[in-house]
Amino acid sequence: MAVLDIRKYPDKILRKKCKEVPVVDGEIRRLFDDMVMTMQATKGIGLAAPQVGLDMRLIVVDIGEGPLKLVNPKIISKKGSSILEEGCLSLPGVNIKVKRAAAVTVSALNIQNKPELIKATGIFSHVLQHEIEHLNGKLLIDYIPFYKRAFVKKRLQG
Repeated sequence: MAVLDIRKYPDKILRKKCKEVPVVDGEIRRLFDDMVMTMQATKGIGLAAPQVGLDMRLIVVDIGEGPLKLVNPKIISKKGSSILEEGCLSLPGVNIKVKRAAAVTVSALNIQNKPELIKATGIFSHVLQHEIEHLNGKLLIDYIPFYKRAFVKKRLQG
């Protein structure tokens, strides 16, 4: 297992719509192990494949109940709304209050290549939505008004 490099904004892969994973095999399981190790080493609670330079629909999430590894996750239902402050490993030092669904149901494949339904509320719901957005090229800074976004982008680009 290895700690992978986290891609930082404005790396182009962070804006890419990632490719579906056709089958979960040994290589995907090894990538998941590396992603979990990377997430834990950086004190994150979620990590998407493009954040480590991979054009694949893979996410890992751990809100303190052990790592969840999902392949091709898709939100199939949303309920309510919730506002929480979020950060992102690819946008260091940026914290933004984001309004998201309070509860979501996500369909995905697990590491045994079996379909799974995950029901989530609270922070778990926010993290799943955040990581799935990474797979579609959407970033946390997309939630702030344009006039503020320019300042944040300038600071991130150095």
